Amino acid sequence: MQVKAPPAPALAAPVATAAAPTPRQRAVLGQLSDMDLRLLQVFKSVVECGGMAAAELELNIGTSTVSRHMKDLETRLGLTLCRRGRAGFALTPEGQRVYDETLRLLSAVEAFRSSIDDIHHRMGGRLEVAIFDKTASNPAARIGDAIARFAQAAPEVSLQMHVASIPAIERGLIDGSFHVGIIPAHRSSQSLVYADLFDETMRLYCGARHPLFGQDHAALTWQSLRAYQFAGLGYHSPNMELSHGARLPRKATGFDQESIATLILSGRYLGFLPDHYAESFERQRQMQAVHPALFFYRCQFVSVLRRSPQPTRAAQAFAQCLVAAHGGA
Repeated sequence: MQVKAPPAPALAAPVATAAAPTPRQRAVLGQLSDMDLRLLQVFKSVVECGGMAAAELELNIGTSTVSRHMKDLETRLGLTLCRRGRAGFALTPEGQRVYDETLRLLSAVEAFRSSIDDIHHRMGGRLEVAIFDKTASNPAARIGDAIARFAQAAPEVSLQMHVASIPAIERGLIDGSFHVGIIPAHRSSQSLVYADLFDETMRLYCGARHPLFGQDHAALTWQSLRAYQFAGLGYHSPNMELSHGARLPRKATGFDQESIATLILSGRYLGFLPDHYAESFERQRQMQAVHPALFFYRCQFVSVLRRSPQPTRAAQAFAQCLVAAHGGA
């Protein structure tokens, strides 16, 4: 008798399995170590110096060591951070993102260290101070005196000085990348705390090739001034408030005092500058104040701290030195 073979069992449907993660999908970075932070600090210096050879002086290590650290970081992250060749140093798109995150990380690490110092009632670490440009020549500014007071009171603090625009300083204070700011007062934010320091006189200037240079300005009025092209700052500031209020036709825009001075020197535009800064241009007959008794305004400079989280002891101490140096309590 012939025995039939049992029917073959139906094949089970294949079980779907997840595809193996590509190198980009796999987490390549575990816990951060001190060495990782060191590599990121080297990377930050290379970016800010514009290349490895320039960073050699900043880091006080040889170019070959800088290059090795950069390769180690790229291996650690699984990314190409920069291009190096005859065309010069350039960040890749991934490198730019890593740089931005590096700034945030190192700022947070420094804030943590400063907080620990605060807990121990001591001042150490770094203090990032940002100043609006062209204040050093103002005879009313006593920022150098404040720095001297602070350096004596807090010798362990490493002072980092920056020059930036008003909006950049305000943003930096709020996000923690700056600890103390010195800016012209122009509006108040509930997120920031202000203290008066010194004032500054801003006057209207024309360059040597401007039609108003060397002329009699007695008949000029704010209304007749609108016949001339104006160069002004391109962000909220006392400069912008005045130009909008006087309806001056802004035909050129600068983002610091240096750029406004350059536009004035072209002979095409009128613009406001601090009188102490413009003085050297006037002595050289490169520019002239236009009806200085009429076309001027005054700025009050203030120190600025963030309200919350509470500033570090070092930031508060520096702000107190600023107020004391300028005759405050």
